[in-house]
Amino acid sequence: MLFHNAAKHTPEALPSVLEYLLQNGYSIVPVSDLLLSGDYEMDHTGRMCRPGEA
Repeated sequence: MLFHNAAKHTPEALPSVLEYLLQNGYSIVPVSDLLLSGDYEMDHTGRMCRPGEA
């Protein structure tokens, strides 16, 4: 999930959303933990792929 820090209702909604997700087995991680490491690049759709596969 992505929350924009300038959104009007994010600060009031975020604690309950995080609590719900944690109670239902989700882990909260930074986006950098989700990215593949090594020689990858983003294609025009935002998908990570090896160079030349895009």
